[in-house]
Amino acid sequence: MCITSVSAALATTRSGNTPESTDTLVSKDSDFHEMSLLRGCPPKVIWLKRGNCPAKHIAIILRNQAAQIEALSKDPEAVFLLLL
Repeated sequence: MCITSVSAALATTRSGNTPESTDTLVSKDSDFHEMSLLRGCPPKVIWLKRGNCPAKHIAIILRNQAAQIEALSKDPEAVFLLLL
């Protein structure tokens, strides 16, 4: 599932097409982080707190943080992960 905005995420959840608990959003937008604090999960949120940067830098960040991302997916209490 690919959701590109908070309103789309909320509409998807409200429509009954709730993402599975294994779904995780990766975003540079703080709105998704705020949504995860207010609504919980699913979906879990990985917030990349970065300015403009090439997609290859994002891929490197995600690969380097694979252990933290896996821990997020396995922890039923975890809602979001902040990556700087």
